[in-house]
Amino acid sequence: MGFAIRSIAGPLPLAIAHRGGALLGPENTAEAFAQAKTVGAEMVETDVRLSADDALVCLHDADLQRIAGDPRLVAEIGLSELRAILPGLLTLDEAIAASAPLGLLLDVKLSDPLVLPRILDAVAVAGATERVLLGVRSLDLIAAARAVSEAIAILALVPDPDSFRQAKALGANWFRFWQSKATMERIAAARSLGLRTVIMVGQPRSVAEPGYPPFSVGRIDAQGIDRVLSLGPDAVMLDDPRQLLSARSVTALSSS
Repeated sequence: MGFAIRSIAGPLPLAIAHRGGALLGPENTAEAFAQAKTVGAEMVETDVRLSADDALVCLHDADLQRIAGDPRLVAEIGLSELRAILPGLLTLDEAIAASAPLGLLLDVKLSDPLVLPRILDAVAVAGATERVLLGVRSLDLIAAARAVSEAIAILALVPDPDSFRQAKALGANWFRFWQSKATMERIAAARSLGLRTVIMVGQPRSVAEPGYPPFSVGRIDAQGIDRVLSLGPDAVMLDDPRQLLSARSVTALSSS
C-alpha cells in the first residue's frame, strides 16, 4: 500500500515540515525542503492548487494576498506570471523531485475529484508512490482517490475529528487530528482500526477561539510539544520540525 511507515527512516512520531518548513525558509519552496532535510525532518508537506493554465502548483492560499500582496486568486494567474511574482514557486513535479528522498505529504486544496488522476499520475511517473502521502479534505475525495489508485496512501484531512471510522471505511490509511482535538482516546480508537495518526499543531482558525492552543497553524511551544508527544501519534506536522526533533531526542534519552 504505497507509503508505509517503515519506508521512512526515523523514530516515531515522524517530523513533518509543514509547508515545507515555513520557519526554515520561504514556505513551499525547494529552499525550505532543503533546510528540512538538513535539520533531520522525515517528511515535508506541501500544498497543491491549479493555476489559470491548469498547472499543478504548490501554494497554500487560494490567493496571493498574504505572501505577495496580490489579491488575485491563484486560479486566475498563469504559471509564467506566478513564477515572475514568486521565483521560488514549485510545480508538483518539481516538488516531488526536490523533496527526495524524504517522505512527501501532498495537501490537495482542490475539491474537484477530476484533478486526482493527474496528481497520482505525476507521483507514479516520478516513481514516488512509496514516499508520498496524499492528503484530501473530504470523505468524498477519499473514496475518489481510492477509486483511482489502490497503491497510494491517503491521509484524511477532514474537519470532523470523529469521522475517522468513515474515513477508514472509504479507504484512508492515515487521519489528521488538530492539536486541540487530539486525545489519547481518539488516537487509540483510530489506531484500533488500522489508521496511522497525524497531529497538526496550532489552531485551524486565524482568530484564536476558546479551547484552541494560542498559536496559529503550524506553531507550538515546548509545553504543547510535550503534550503532543504524550499522545503517541505516528507523526506531527509543524512549521519548525526542530521543535519536535529536539523534544523527541530528550524523550528517547530519558527513557533509555
